[in-house]
Amino acid sequence: MTTNAVQIELDPRELMGKKVGRLRRAGIVPVHLYGPGMEPRALQCQASRLIQVLATAGGATPIQITISGESGNHLAFAREIQWDPRRDDLLHVDLLAADVSRPVTAQVPINLVGESAGARNVSGTIMHQLRTVDIQALPLEMPGQIEVDITVMEEADSVIRVSDLPIPSNATLLSDPEELVVRIELPRVVEEVVVEGEEGEESLEGAEEGGAGDAGDSAEE
Repeated sequence: MTTNAVQIELDPRELMGKKVGRLRRAGIVPVHLYGPGMEPRALQCQASRLIQVLATAGGATPIQITISGESGNHLAFAREIQWDPRRDDLLHVDLLAADVSRPVTAQVPINLVGESAGARNVSGTIMHQLRTVDIQALPLEMPGQIEVDITVMEEADSVIRVSDLPIPSNATLLSDPEELVVRIELPRVVEEVVVEGEEGEESLEGAEEGGAGDAGDSAEE
């Protein structure tokens, strides 16, 4: 499986440190490109375009980077992404350059497809417990996602573990193979609790009320 890289063009960045606030106010995001065998580069990109690329690539799909005014390109993966917690603005992105001939490690998302007969038969709920799996592969062979067909979960006690995932033959699984990915949660059974003696207590209260009334009538007479 070969994954096509997402492409983006970045511009060299001159403003550094606290001055990058001017860029952000203009809708431009600072980008840091680094990696083995290269000098770190200070770059920048329009926020809207960068967000679009990050949403498509995630952390597993490589990004093909060209720098305006320069020849050649770089293959990189999104690593640290900083957001403003108050305004939800993109603040900064770190991109890790990769050598196409050297394996890299990425957290690949797990996507569930199909319907489980085991869950349907018992009115249960599919619990997706593990969302990503650690994979090692060449940058251009890194799977963008791992699809898991849950139609194989035909019984109420069916589970899918990491060892059951369809990992491509050109990739290496690094996560614990025994870790649980999907299970079926059975519906909760609500039991009615009957409290014995309630009727007797009500009868006793009625008798007490009746007794009190009789005592009062006798006193009035």
